[in-house]
Amino acid sequence: MFGDRARTLGLSNRPHFALVGVLRIPEVQTSPWISLWRRVLFAIGLLFAAALVVYVGRDGYHDNAGDPLGFLDAFYYATVSLSTTGYGDIAPVTSEARLVNIVIITPLRILFLIVLVGTTLGVLTERSRQAFKIQRWRHSVRNHTVVVGYGTKGRTAIDAMLGDNVQPADIVVVDTDVVALDAAANAGLVTVHGSATQSDVQRLAGVQNAASVVVATNRDDTAVLVTLTARELTKSAKIVVAIREAENTHLVRQSGADSVVVSSETAGRLLGIATTTPTVVEMMEDLLTPEEGFAIAERDVEASEIGGSPRHLSDIVLGVVRAGVLSRVGEPEVDSLEAGDKLLYIRRAGK
Repeated sequence: MFGDRARTLGLSNRPHFALVGVLRIPEVQTSPWISLWRRVLFAIGLLFAAALVVYVGRDGYHDNAGDPLGFLDAFYYATVSLSTTGYGDIAPVTSEARLVNIVIITPLRILFLIVLVGTTLGVLTERSRQAFKIQRWRHSVRNHTVVVGYGTKGRTAIDAMLGDNVQPADIVVVDTDVVALDAAANAGLVTVHGSATQSDVQRLAGVQNAASVVVATNRDDTAVLVTLTARELTKSAKIVVAIREAENTHLVRQSGADSVVVSSETAGRLLGIATTTPTVVEMMEDLLTPEEGFAIAERDVEASEIGGSPRHLSDIVLGVVRAGVLSRVGEPEVDSLEAGDKLLYIRRAGK
């Protein structure tokens, strides 16, 4: 445990190249065959460039057969020269031709060899490229969502956000499980490897600039510590926490959570309802699935609706959010809509 803490200490202050492997930015994957063909075409281009240089200065080269150099001869010389074979049957004899070999052909030969060992070069440059991407991402990330834990709860929460048209690049996953992080990276999500109980790990995930934080850990005590740390870093982000036991709700709220979901009790209620009225559970599942059927959504009240009752709208309104407080339809304080209100209503998915 002490070793893990030492490794994450000062994480947010490390140079960007030291964060490669800890913070991963998703990128568009290209086929290895496409990369191979690009290198082959680039190598052929280098050959033609070298051949053209030799052909332009062909008067400065000597052919052992005594024949004048044609373009095929120039291409042949470029091939054996760039591949460092060097048979010697064609050689530069004038000072100008030798100068061209020093200034142009030799750099092309080096570049050609680099292309041939491009796999090694790719490994060497990948780290620098990732470091640059990390630097650019850390300077630009704002108003994103940090999800702590990529287990069943975390993945389901992310699926719901993606169903509500949240972009994958706006979601950052923090976890200690490398396998889970690989799955998140394959889904196009930014990932941070480390324990979110550490403030440096949360800073690396950009919690201080986040719009919301979803805590979906497997233990309630971990959830409390993660929430405390997140609230210390940000006063404005909305923190949503999932816990197992209802008795820990007050601890999580005191730690700074805005919303608390008790997963075990919620599942238990659904199980109890399903024994008597399974269609109710089916409808609730429908409402919680944004991709199809019905879904619960939120929208601003329109100017034409101000002063009217939410019960008389064409939408099926469930509640009204006024000054951040939710009131259910039918309560007298929200029977007349005001400017700035938000409506929780049922909409058909896809609209």
